Amino acid sequence: MTETALNPASATEAATTVLDIVEIQKILPHRYPFLLIDRVIEIQRKQRIVALKNVTVNEPFFAGHFPGFPIMPGVLMVEAMAQAGGALLLTEIPDRDHKLMVFTGIERARFRRPVTPGDQLKIVVDVLAWRSTAVRMQGEVFVGEKLVAEAVVTCRLVDREPPATTSAPENRE
Repeated sequence: MTETALNPASATEAATTVLDIVEIQKILPHRYPFLLIDRVIEIQRKQRIVALKNVTVNEPFFAGHFPGFPIMPGVLMVEAMAQAGGALLLTEIPDRDHKLMVFTGIERARFRRPVTPGDQLKIVVDVLAWRSTAVRMQGEVFVGEKLVAEAVVTCRLVDREPPATTSAPENRE
């Protein structure tokens, strides 16, 4: 990890940051099978993030979407855009372990080409509007040089609620 990821304030705005899967998991709460970015190859603070997702035949959604003709669901590409954007926003949040990034909107989603096992997605997310607790982003997903999906997504930072405690029912015999 570069110095940008360790101390964003010390880096220039255009610095490139590379995050591997272990570092991504320190930022995002998502885990298999729902963590949809494998590597971050570029971060420009509060402006842009570029991430990669390697699509394999072992993805659990391919079992039912569609047997004999596996296609990655478009909604998961939109989720990958949101996760990349969430990683960008959460790098700016010092107490991110106590926060969650949640979807608040999807606009203008378009799916241009099917994504199949063996493809590598390049997820490019540009910030359209930034606030300390919310972000609006334009996302594009490419396979090679071909645009396969795009959408505008909005997300909001919320406090994580402590887990609800459940007590065993009282035995009233």
